Amino acid sequence: MPIESALIKPVVDALMALLRRGENVHLQNNAEKALREAIRELLLANPDENKAAARIAIAKAAGILSEDVVLAEDMLRKHRATKSRTSGKAASAHRKRKPPAPAPAPEPPATKPAAPKPRAKKKTK
Repeated sequence: MPIESALIKPVVDALMALLRRGENVHLQNNAEKALREAIRELLLANPDENKAAARIAIAKAAGILSEDVVLAEDMLRKHRATKSRTSGKAASAHRKRKPPAPAPAPEPPATKPAAPKPRAKKKTK
């Protein structure tokens, strides 16, 4: 019996190592996918910074140390810097309203023809 258990342990250890390796490959694939999605998100006109930061953190946690991680972090940093610099200018980005046209000056009232003066009555003595 002791000989059989001595043979079983290395086989079980090898199987466990293969399973862990498979899990690591699966984890690596998911992390690479998350990193691609983070870069795609940052390329949008209005990216969700929190979502991109979370996906970058997933890639870092999985141990991916590639130039893609550096690229995504740099893009996120630049987007945050640009966003804070332009946040106060949002109102001016739209088309400005035209000032209201000046109201036409009121016309002077039409002059009436002068009424004839009443004739003075002659005094009779």
